[in-house]
Amino acid sequence: MHNLINISSELIEKINTDAEKEYPFECCGILFGNVENKKNKSIIEIMPLPNSRELSNKHNRFLITPDDIMKSELYARKNKMDVLGFYHSHPDHSAMPSDYDLTHAWPFYSYIIVSVILNKTHVFKSWELKHDRSKFDEEEINIIGG
Repeated sequence: MHNLINISSELIEKINTDAEKEYPFECCGILFGNVENKKNKSIIEIMPLPNSRELSNKHNRFLITPDDIMKSELYARKNKMDVLGFYHSHPDHSAMPSDYDLTHAWPFYSYIIVSVILNKTHVFKSWELKHDRSKFDEEEINIIGG
């Protein structure tokens, strides 16, 4: 594990709740916060978003629209934060990035994936795509509070 991601137990609970609420479909949202020491990230806020993927693929794909990305960037700038990444769920699957995740991710950003099995969250992991886009590195999660 290379980088550290700090996140409160409260925000983890919000992501887990979103994942369970959207089951059997993937949930998705934006992670906001700050970068410290050029590599450690602190998540301060999340923004759950609707999964805009077509209904037939929502069970194993999510889509955040370009409009939602633009709005999140403006929101972050206005509130003196950065967009640090994204979260999504894997219904009835592991919290490991899929091949689809690998081909659609961007370096630097954190990708939190929560595994939801039979409507209950199980595993919560964070990943960052290597700069050469060859694979994800798991980020160490430091849970604050709770």
